Amino acid sequence: MKTRTLLILSALTATAILIAGIALFIRLDQARSTVELVATGEQGRAGDARITVIASANDVATTSVEVRLGGVDDDDGLDGFRLVAPGATASVDTTSSTCDGLTVAPVECTLVFDTTSFEGSSRQLVFQRSDAQLRWDVS
Repeated sequence: MKTRTLLILSALTATAILIAGIALFIRLDQARSTVELVATGEQGRAGDARITVIASANDVATTSVEVRLGGVDDDDGLDGFRLVAPGATASVDTTSSTCDGLTVAPVECTLVFDTTSFEGSSRQLVFQRSDAQLRWDVS
């Protein structure tokens, strides 16, 4: 092959790689879930659920978060909640919590998390539903 032909082929190959890379970045950008930091007292929306953190309290063994839940009927809706801290995660303690799930009509109740394995005082309540994630600072 002539040098000119090889240069043209290499330029076409580089262009094809560049186009594929751009397409991958666009696809990754569209697939990214949204994370919203919500202030205490403000309503957050994740999918069809509406969540408001009213207050929170931390002690040595538990973190309690008073919430207003609504927007959708889902008995397993509490599965979307996690309490996170550096190096630790906790799910809702259903035996101590007063929440039974999500309902269309807003309901106020308390989520309780076992934090005996947590270190430090930094904590965030996370709620994940569909492709949206809500976070509250409950330290």
